[in-house]
Amino acid sequence: MTVKDAVANRFLQLCQARNIRPNELATRSGVTPSTVYSMLDSRRRDVSIVTIKKLCDGLEITLGKFFSTPEFDALEQEIL
Repeated sequence: MTVKDAVANRFLQLCQARNIRPNELATRSGVTPSTVYSMLDSRRRDVSIVTIKKLCDGLEITLGKFFSTPEFDALEQEIL
């Protein structure tokens, strides 16, 4: 799993736990729905930390809480 995939999966988990859809996450975060759907798209490689921060703000969680999961701890190095 890549970091980008882990980020997308984490946002999907948080949305499910709060019973909200990606469109609502976008509205809460002040970003466009296309930004959220682009981040969730497995074909897209990158997502910016600024976007992650905005989405975390919309969910009222810190970046630390967002990244504090076993999935992120288990990621392999991505050095090419």
